[in-house]
Amino acid sequence: TLVTAGVYLLIRFNSMLIDMFFLKFLLLLSGLTMFMAGVSANYEFDLKKIIALSTLSQLGLMMSILSMGMSDLAFFHLLTHAMFKALLFMCAGVVIHMMSDIQDIRYMGGISFYVPLTSLCLNISNLALCGFPYLAGFYSKDLILEMVSMSNLNLMIFFLYYLSTGLTMFYTIRLLFYLMINDYNLMVVYNLYDEDYVMLKSMFMLLFMSLSVGSFLSWMIFNYPYMIYLPLNLKMMVMYVVMIGLFLGYLVSNMKIYSINKFLMTYNLSNFLCLMW
Repeated sequence: TLVTAGVYLLIRFNSMLIDMFFLKFLLLLSGLTMFMAGVSANYEFDLKKIIALSTLSQLGLMMSILSMGMSDLAFFHLLTHAMFKALLFMCAGVVIHMMSDIQDIRYMGGISFYVPLTSLCLNISNLALCGFPYLAGFYSKDLILEMVSMSNLNLMIFFLYYLSTGLTMFYTIRLLFYLMINDYNLMVVYNLYDEDYVMLKSMFMLLFMSLSVGSFLSWMIFNYPYMIYLPLNLKMMVMYVVMIGLFLGYLVSNMKIYSINKFLMTYNLSNFLCLMW
């Protein structure tokens, strides 16, 4: 609620702000926010901070589509994003509590063998966040990116949008590798216990919502159809970016531990990007 209060306020006052110069400034600023949050999430090792930075990236997406004057799209993305991000935070809370309050993802690994249902919820909500087809995030995010492709903006905004979408996939795959695919670490063997069945009730409800709420809301809240007429490559651009992000995230996560010197070579850049510019 607290995070999206500013977005909601701008949605409510959107008819007053329309055609102001402030909105052009806001578009640039929120596009840079998306990009910055996506890059910072890739350098981050704290589980909560990764999810918080991905929230910041989605807020940049909402603000930027709001500054183009499409307040209903921003509201649609606000609602769908609420579903899977709440699920994501609940899963992260279960994992952190299970690790006896360790938030560092380098301590985790092989979570999916111990808490399979929590891992299922985590992965599905992460995929919904990436805009995987027919999950909740796909409907809103794909519509937003297609409206961006329709509007005649300059190339920088276009690239910022698609690069931020790819970065979302990137840190999702990174999180998946650190939590699920990595081998057991010492902390995991000591601290794990079984599923939290009290939490799983509400998590399954949110899981069902983040599977179905995209199509449901797009029937409910749009009172006119959007006419989107794009060439095939531009129409499939979101899927291309998601696949490229998935592949690159896989490649980077597959680098073994000796590749740490690659990060030390660009230490100043990494530090700059990690500390949010």
